[in-house]
Amino acid sequence: MARLHEHQAKSILAGAGITIPRGVVARSPDEAAAAAADLGGRVVVKIQAFTTGRKAIGGVEFSDTPDEASAQAHRMLGMRVGNFPVTEVLVEECLPFVREFFVSLTVDDRTRAPLLLLAASGGTGIEERAEEVAQIGCSVHDGPDRAALEAFAKEQGLEGATGAAFLDTMERLFGAARDADARSLEVNPLALDAAGRFIALDCRATIDDYAVFRHPEFGIEIARELDHPPTTLERIAYDIEQDDHRGTFFFAEMASEPADGAKGLVGFHGAGGGGSMMSMDAIVNQGYTIANFTDTSGNPSAAKVYRAARIILQQPDLCGYFGSGSGVASQEQFWSAYGLVKAFWELDIDIPIVVRLGGNAEDRAVAIMHAARSYLSTPIEGYRKTDTPAFVAERFGTLVEAGGGKLWQPREPRRPGFVGTGGAASFPIDGGRLWIDTEAWKKNAGAIVAQSSGLLRDDAGEPGLAVSPEELAKKDSELIACEVECRGMGIEGVFLELDIPGLGESRKKVL
Repeated sequence: MARLHEHQAKSILAGAGITIPRGVVARSPDEAAAAAADLGGRVVVKIQAFTTGRKAIGGVEFSDTPDEASAQAHRMLGMRVGNFPVTEVLVEECLPFVREFFVSLTVDDRTRAPLLLLAASGGTGIEERAEEVAQIGCSVHDGPDRAALEAFAKEQGLEGATGAAFLDTMERLFGAARDADARSLEVNPLALDAAGRFIALDCRATIDDYAVFRHPEFGIEIARELDHPPTTLERIAYDIEQDDHRGTFFFAEMASEPADGAKGLVGFHGAGGGGSMMSMDAIVNQGYTIANFTDTSGNPSAAKVYRAARIILQQPDLCGYFGSGSGVASQEQFWSAYGLVKAFWELDIDIPIVVRLGGNAEDRAVAIMHAARSYLSTPIEGYRKTDTPAFVAERFGTLVEAGGGKLWQPREPRRPGFVGTGGAASFPIDGGRLWIDTEAWKKNAGAIVAQSSGLLRDDAGEPGLAVSPEELAKKDSELIACEVECRGMGIEGVFLELDIPGLGESRKKVL
């Protein structure tokens, strides 16, 4: 589910006619001071971060003057929530109220219907007061059960005009959530002021991932649930997933430095959610910190796995590359092996690699990994489903310790000397270009053709196509396999250049 910041969630409510405090998003102390001055009087300054319990971590403070608001913003904009910095604060007018309520509209997976949760007190700690929360069923078309709402209002002494205002607010909130395709919409607290107005003092919302395309107004960059604003690498990875629907690719950054007492930071590459989680636990149990979560599963193309590896290795200070996922994956594991090995060669990786490729054709996959030892300058070990994540993680730890503390630094990918020269034939493919060294072809045409899955042929001593250019353009996985197999045979004459838009720019920022 895609999360919204508080100010975005409140815009949904305001659009439905629900009262919210006046507020301004500030990205600097000066902007916070100006906002406080414009609002006048007492204000509240709140970090905009995907987390609950903001007040407990110093993320919600009251200020009586613009200077105080500036000082609070200065402190908050230097905070980190998890591993990510706070970049925005919301400066809002501080409104008096006489009562507060907790309101949450969510989708109940058990009943497959919306469910409205209400409590007579809001604020923090609502999770510990579950027995105080009323549950009111909702119709997708008609909204909350009217009789149940009226009973709750009467129980809370909300009668007359105030009771009518409460019922109207609940119906508006339901309509707002439905129109926004919200998976959840929580107002905590919903305040009642002395004039009988209901005011949404705080709000958070998540939007159904599959409905994000209908709501460009929210500016959601990645239609997935993250606990932080998307990073550059996450944006690049998401674009790859959207452009290539062969299998799945999920990437999320988790840490940029080892936890206190940890042995190092690990680039993690999983395949299959449950197996990946188990494998992450295994590597953490060995004393390491996970830099990222990556999942390439569901029969991903070799090109997709290649791009995933390139993104993982865009993170600095990794002590090793650890891949392990499901032991019963239905995908043919050798495609992943080809993609991984290509990425490792291009980046001339110099940190230990341990990859468990359990599933169909796992023996072939492991053989591909081990064959790469002939031209990779770092320890690389491949394992099968019968090798447990715990054992594989232990092997990883052994190799890292033997490496003497070497840490990975992102670098420019290497290219064979013939790429881009007049001595090479080239053919476009989707998202890249195939290069073939004509001199290597003359010496090894038969071997190259044999590894090309029927895509190439010898054309009077020159590289030629055995299929149409349109068909070749779709065969990136087969061409990666051809490149890797030729390299393993000592033939450096085939190279598939694959685009990863934005990755070069991100590397420059790191360096």
